[in-house]
Amino acid sequence: MSVKRKSEEFRIKGDEVIKKIKELVAEGNVRKITIKEKSGKVIVVFPLTVGVVGAMLAPVLAAVGAIAALVTECTISVERD
Repeated sequence: MSVKRKSEEFRIKGDEVIKKIKELVAEGNVRKITIKEKSGKVIVVFPLTVGVVGAMLAPVLAAVGAIAALVTECTISVERD
Protein backbone atom coordinates (compact mmCIF):
# COMPACT_ATOMS: atom_id res chain seq x y z
CA MET A 1 0.00 0.00 0.00
CA SER A 2 1.56 3.29 -1.04
CA VAL A 3 0.81 6.69 0.40
CA LYS A 4 0.15 9.41 -2.11
CA ARG A 5 1.95 12.64 -1.26
CA LYS A 6 1.45 16.08 -2.70
CA SER A 7 3.58 19.19 -2.45
CA GLU A 8 2.83 22.89 -2.22
CA GLU A 9 5.04 25.96 -2.15
CA PHE A 10 4.46 29.31 -0.49
CA ARG A 11 6.55 32.45 -1.08
CA ILE A 12 6.56 34.57 2.03
CA LYS A 13 8.52 37.30 3.76
CA GLY A 14 10.93 36.38 6.54
CA ASP A 15 8.81 37.93 9.29
CA GLU A 16 5.80 35.75 8.33
CA VAL A 17 7.62 32.40 8.44
CA ILE A 18 6.71 31.36 12.00
CA LYS A 19 3.05 32.26 11.55
CA LYS A 20 2.85 30.17 8.36
CA ILE A 21 4.64 27.19 9.93
CA LYS A 22 2.20 27.23 12.87
CA GLU A 23 -0.74 27.31 10.45
CA LEU A 24 0.63 24.40 8.45
CA VAL A 25 1.33 22.25 11.50
CA ALA A 26 -2.17 22.96 12.86
CA GLU A 27 -3.64 21.49 9.67
CA GLY A 28 -2.25 18.12 10.76
CA ASN A 29 -1.53 16.49 7.39
CA VAL A 30 1.94 17.97 6.83
CA ARG A 31 4.79 15.45 6.73
CA LYS A 32 7.77 17.62 5.79
CA ILE A 33 8.50 21.34 5.63
CA THR A 34 11.44 22.67 3.62
CA ILE A 35 12.55 26.30 3.83
CA LYS A 36 14.51 27.68 0.88
CA GLU A 37 16.10 31.07 0.47
CA LYS A 38 15.18 33.37 -2.41
CA SER A 39 17.80 31.82 -4.73
CA GLY A 40 16.32 28.34 -4.19
CA LYS A 41 19.04 27.02 -1.88
CA VAL A 42 17.61 24.77 0.84
CA ILE A 43 18.19 26.28 4.27
CA VAL A 44 16.53 23.64 6.44
CA VAL A 45 14.19 20.63 6.28
CA PHE A 46 11.86 19.70 9.14
CA PRO A 47 10.27 16.25 8.99
CA LEU A 48 7.04 16.26 10.99
CA THR A 49 5.60 13.06 12.36
CA VAL A 50 2.04 12.43 13.41
CA GLY A 51 1.41 13.93 16.83
CA VAL A 52 4.02 16.71 16.82
CA VAL A 53 2.51 19.29 19.16
CA GLY A 54 3.28 21.71 21.96
CA ALA A 55 6.67 21.27 23.59
CA MET A 56 7.92 19.05 20.77
CA LEU A 57 7.25 21.84 18.29
CA ALA A 58 9.03 24.53 20.32
CA PRO A 59 12.59 23.68 19.13
CA VAL A 60 11.41 23.68 15.52
CA LEU A 61 9.83 27.12 15.92
CA ALA A 62 12.95 28.46 17.62
CA ALA A 63 15.06 27.33 14.67
CA VAL A 64 12.54 28.79 12.21
CA GLY A 65 12.66 32.10 14.11
CA ALA A 66 16.44 32.22 13.76
CA ILE A 67 16.16 31.52 10.04
CA ALA A 68 13.46 34.16 9.59
CA ALA A 69 15.81 36.75 11.11
CA LEU A 70 18.36 35.98 8.39
CA VAL A 71 16.19 35.99 5.26
CA THR A 72 14.00 38.68 3.78
CA GLU A 73 12.07 36.40 1.47
CA CYS A 74 11.86 32.62 1.33
CA THR A 75 9.87 29.72 -0.03
CA ILE A 76 8.26 27.12 2.18
CA SER A 77 7.73 23.75 0.50
CA VAL A 78 5.22 21.49 2.19
CA GLU A 79 4.81 17.76 1.65
CA ARG A 80 1.40 16.37 2.63
CA ASP A 81 -0.25 12.97 2.73
